[in-house]
Amino acid sequence: MAAAPVEYTIGGVKINFPCKAYPSQLAMMNSIIRGLNNGQHCLLESPTGSGKSLALLCSALAWQQSPVSCSLCPCANLKAGQKMVEKSKDSDKDKEGSGRKKIPKIFFGTRTHKQITQIARELKRTLYSTVPMTILSSRDHTCVHPEVVPHANRNERCKELLDAKNGLSCRYYHNVHKMRDQNTLQWVHGLHQAWDIEDLVRLGGKLRSCAYYAARELMQDACIVFCPYNYLLDPLIRESMEINLKEQIVVLDEAHNIEDCARESASYTLNQAQLLLARDEIDGMVTHNIRRDQHRPLLAFCCSLESCNSLEEREYESSCKVWTGAEILGIFHGLGITADTFSLLQKNLAAVLEKEERIGLVNGREDVVQVPTISSNTQSMLKSLFMVLEFLFRQNCRFADDYRVALQQSYMWTTQQDLPDAQGFFARPQRRRQSTRTKTLVHTLSFWCLNPAVAFSDLSGTVRSIVLTSGTLSPMGSFSSELGIRFSIQLEANHVISKSQVWVGTVGAGPQGRKLCATFQHAETFAFQDEVGALLLKVCHTVSRGVLCFLPSYKMLDKLRDRWMNTGLWDKLEERKTVITEPRGGGKGDFDELLQTYYEAIRGTAANNGALLVAVCRGKVSEGLDFTDDNARAVVTIGIPFPNIKDLQVELKMKYNDKHAKSRGLLPGGRWYEIQAYRALNQALGRCIRHRNDWGALILVDDRFRTNPNKYITGLSKWVRQLVRHHDTFTGAMQSLESFSQGQRGAVETFEETQSQAAPQHPSPSTVTSPPPEIITPLKPFDHRLAPLNLHTEVRADNSETCVYVACTSMRVCCTRSSLLIAPVRLCGP
Repeated sequence: MAAAPVEYTIGGVKINFPCKAYPSQLAMMNSIIRGLNNGQHCLLESPTGSGKSLALLCSALAWQQSPVSCSLCPCANLKAGQKMVEKSKDSDKDKEGSGRKKIPKIFFGTRTHKQITQIARELKRTLYSTVPMTILSSRDHTCVHPEVVPHANRNERCKELLDAKNGLSCRYYHNVHKMRDQNTLQWVHGLHQAWDIEDLVRLGGKLRSCAYYAARELMQDACIVFCPYNYLLDPLIRESMEINLKEQIVVLDEAHNIEDCARESASYTLNQAQLLLARDEIDGMVTHNIRRDQHRPLLAFCCSLESCNSLEEREYESSCKVWTGAEILGIFHGLGITADTFSLLQKNLAAVLEKEERIGLVNGREDVVQVPTISSNTQSMLKSLFMVLEFLFRQNCRFADDYRVALQQSYMWTTQQDLPDAQGFFARPQRRRQSTRTKTLVHTLSFWCLNPAVAFSDLSGTVRSIVLTSGTLSPMGSFSSELGIRFSIQLEANHVISKSQVWVGTVGAGPQGRKLCATFQHAETFAFQDEVGALLLKVCHTVSRGVLCFLPSYKMLDKLRDRWMNTGLWDKLEERKTVITEPRGGGKGDFDELLQTYYEAIRGTAANNGALLVAVCRGKVSEGLDFTDDNARAVVTIGIPFPNIKDLQVELKMKYNDKHAKSRGLLPGGRWYEIQAYRALNQALGRCIRHRNDWGALILVDDRFRTNPNKYITGLSKWVRQLVRHHDTFTGAMQSLESFSQGQRGAVETFEETQSQAAPQHPSPSTVTSPPPEIITPLKPFDHRLAPLNLHTEVRADNSETCVYVACTSMRVCCTRSSLLIAPVRLCGP
């Protein structure tokens, strides 16, 4: 039977939880409630499979529905009073129909749309599943118009229909009123509980209504808004989606990549072809006297970017020139682009984008015609460039030193298509020949923001609270300095599994006894490649079902695959398991098809025992995919996935951090570089162990983990580094791994046999054969006199007070109570 909901009271907020919470979930909800009560920012790491999403949703929504405010905290009375005055002024402007004060919305950002689907599924399990909600998404995921869906550029085609070009209008957009109201959505169309974007799309198809614009309209009365987190960080997307974050709550889940995302959202790169097309298009507007006075300054701006043509050699077949933000502002100043004239450029751009109709001649007759505007591609390019310039000129050029502008020249290989002859036929070659490849020169101009705090400055100064959470935030030290935000509340929660459910070991040598160190020099040798292949084959023989292998780069993946195919090792791997490699790029459909092949090979009863998926750290497989139970009984990581040290952007970022390490408290460049590797490694390791009853092995292949643990082990997630065991020999490691795997298999079989014997002969349809992963089995009656008190201790950021929260012991008490109160207890004595 499903577990009954449990009510917890934390910080004066009653939280309805769908089951008995883990200690890590209680610790997380406690941190979130404190942060929301006091308007503080939270940095919370909770391992994958520990019920992090449930804790996030229930605590945030419970706080939103509760009458608790900052004034309840005695230590923040003055601050809270000041905030209440400011809020009362805002509430005069922002009032709902009932006249009550506006309640903060929760903007819940995840990395991908697939993760939003998982979060919506979790929300449906809770008592908060009926709260008004919406999901913001792109037209690629939501458009249902039959004339737009097949189009390569759905945004362009949609805008054409909205503008009624060629006399055609979008009937779906005109029907958006059918599903833009929360009450109508729930009580008329049947979406009573938390829904996914697919549900809205199906309803849009049924009603012939636009799901894209309906989702945006639903935001007005929504209590919680789900979206990819670049929608919240990117100023252009926020403006396009009309997202206002003032005094709202921002939750960013899977936030381990948030620094990169923040830097990218304040950066922009264009190539020479884009710039020339935009220049020619605007020049055509000037030539044909279409808003000539407004287009001329924009044309001059594009021409000024072409003047950046000084290059210097960097390495073979590539050249570059780099300017600091101050230097590029000096160049612009010489061209007449200053903070004052830039504001005029912004007004000119706004003017040329305005829709306007005039009387003109159409087929010799007077008619109303729309004034032509520049294409959406040119609009996007100019808006992105102006976004970067706005940051550069903001507040007396405050962020100028945070930018580097790079002009790069490189060569790109392109495959030349066979051309038909005069009669339109393709000649069939007499023998197979290689495709004709040509080398093309490419120029790119990049405006790189090296400081993620630039993009975050728009959020930190306006939102009520920011909650960053992930299963792999470690190492956590960089977030505060990089994002320019003080995270007063931080948490590294323990895993919910027991130590016996996971095998974590480092392997520094292969089957032949050769040392394995995946540095560039060693990884290029055949000896290293052969030893890694033999190791992986042995793991596939030892571990049944699904095995994931993560490599540092696609380059290494290609080299290993080529070598193993030449030596015959690839065939041996395929005899044991179905072998699949992660594709570089490619469409979503192709990737999903590969994953389906992997899952089917594990479920099937073929001669080969399961499947091996060879992937790359920071790739699609390592981010947000769920490999539960047999889908990942082992994760093998080869080496340490450091970023490409020769990448110009990485090099500039490291120098930037070194320059500002002391003045701004940033991590030195070398330390920042290492943290990027650990975070990618932790994310790959997190694909295994997805719920409380799951089990698996984490195999870290590299001798550096053993020889220098203080440097390399400390970067791992807390729950992983507590369990790491170094193995001196490969044979010893495999014997230990085999014993672990057989033991877990035996335990599962015994459990299943016991369950089948205890199960009734004719179970009713409502009988659940096994509990969901997050449900905690109720404990036996508890005698508090015999058990030691288990306390969860947290120290305030200012070290002024130590608060102790009863966690595990109180959890036992709640078995006999319907409600649990977690309250701070003052410690006496030393």
